Amino acid sequence: MNNSKSLRPFFIIWSGQALSLVGSAAVQFALVWWLTQETGSATILATASLVAFVPQVLLGPFAGVLVDRWSRRWTMFLADGGIALATLLLAYLFWTESIQIWHIYVLMFVRSLGGAFHGPAMQASTSLMVPHEHLTRVQGINQMLEGGLGIIGAPLGALLLAALPMQGILAVDVVTALFAIIPLLFVAVPQPEKSAEEVLTGQKTPYWTQLRQGLAYVWAWPGILMLMLLAMLVNFVLTPVISLLPLLVSDYFGGGAWEFGLMQSMFGVGIIVGGLALGAWGGFKKRIFTSLVGMVGLGVGISLIGLAPANLFWLAVVGGFVGGSMIAMVNGPVRAILQIAVAPDMQGRVMSLIVSLATAMTPLGLMLAGPLADQFGVRPWFIVAGVATVLVGLSGFLIPALLNVEDGRSAPANRPELTTDQLPIT
Repeated sequence: MNNSKSLRPFFIIWSGQALSLVGSAAVQFALVWWLTQETGSATILATASLVAFVPQVLLGPFAGVLVDRWSRRWTMFLADGGIALATLLLAYLFWTESIQIWHIYVLMFVRSLGGAFHGPAMQASTSLMVPHEHLTRVQGINQMLEGGLGIIGAPLGALLLAALPMQGILAVDVVTALFAIIPLLFVAVPQPEKSAEEVLTGQKTPYWTQLRQGLAYVWAWPGILMLMLLAMLVNFVLTPVISLLPLLVSDYFGGGAWEFGLMQSMFGVGIIVGGLALGAWGGFKKRIFTSLVGMVGLGVGISLIGLAPANLFWLAVVGGFVGGSMIAMVNGPVRAILQIAVAPDMQGRVMSLIVSLATAMTPLGLMLAGPLADQFGVRPWFIVAGVATVLVGLSGFLIPALLNVEDGRSAPANRPELTTDQLPIT
């Protein structure tokens, strides 16, 4: 098979999605800044963040079942189209000067809900459109994109705010969304094969049965369970780092907006460099080794930020770069593992469940980190979070089920519908 030819349909869709994400990143910044300027309320901003979390945490597992039941191509089309329509409606409300705070909450909810469907559908489709030997490299490219969005989202949003009214910025987002929507009308997206039960009966498995099957599938697979547990632990300790970073820069290092922007940019630059390296290298043959080594490196980078003396801000910047580059090494192979090891007809459910549980750790981590940082200062959290991440990464090398997660023989024995050609390729 000509791999370059087989990759073309995927990259046509991917390129449109990337352009759409650029517009979304700029709009996200613009909306948050508008709320900040109009209200000056921390409660308003916190509520907006909560609204954006709810669909991913609470509805993710239920959306994952629908992703596996529906056409993944049309799921992405409807998710992107729904977000674009909601954005267009918000632009109209800004244009008519009838905008209210709750309108923005609704848009953020709709965007997050669309993401709860679109993300798993795109990830699950990737494994059917990309040869398995290229999946880690593709995830490296995805990490580069995420790092790039972290760098350009804020300045692009600020530039658009200076040049356009809010309705114009929202219109730009709608236009970029068309680049994601239109290719889905013309590019075929493969569907997973039907389960043996559906082939035998000629009927689609009931929704709630598929939900239970997804939970049972994960529960019976120790390797996937351990992968989920590690993701939850790391998210729990590291998510507050992003929220506490402004305080560390201002209170400990005595820096201002420029220093804070530099730290954020170094994380983004690190993600891009790590994604480039992963895309070129492809990682270790056993992908989980790449993720675990990356996790140790990520912990070292975060610890370096916390351990840097107050008069050596540049050392903290180096820590940010190291941490960012290791984020790509952690996330890219994990996504490739899921795309290879999880049965295609289960990927929507499994990926949604992992995202939901990992995301649920965000508010829990913030609830604990906030009071502790007020009591003991911000710096100790960075040191503890970094050390904890190193220990989590090292402990992964001692867990056989996790190390063998890519091995088809580690799949649950109660999946009789898995045929030889459906087993993971190692």
